[in-house]
This record gives sequence, structure tokens and C-alpha cells, in this order.
Amino acid sequence: MSEIIFEVREDEVDGGYVATALGHAIATQAETIEELHSMVRDAVRCHFGDGVPGPMPSVIRLHFVRDEVLTP
Repeated sequence: MSEIIFEVREDEVDGGYVATALGHAIATQAETIEELHSMVRDAVRCHFGDGVPGPMPSVIRLHFVRDEVLTP
């Protein structure tokens, strides 16, 4: 099973989410989680449908990263 992993961060300036694929030149953004799911699927289909070497991934994994700043 081949998979592609996206690192997802909240956009602190504009709101919403930004997803960037690890190891591939794919990035997308969305306002909601539901919209992000759709945008990521579409971005993967477009990327691998443009003749990029390798098979279309059978699994898309979203890895959510959240930064927190604490004061001492």
C-alpha cells in the first residue's frame, strides 16, 4: 500500500488550514476540515495525473501539527 503524508497547520494569520505533502511538491489550503479533505484529494489527483512518476497513492494521511507557546 502506498501512502502520501500531508503536514497540516492552522494558518495563524488568515485562519483555516494549510496542508503540505512530505516528499512531493503539493500544497493546498482550506477554511474548514471538510473542505481540506476535498482540496487534498483534488491536489493529489491533479499532481499524480500530470504524469508524475510513480503510482497514485492508495492512502492519504493528514498529520496535524499544532504549535503552542507557553510563558514561564
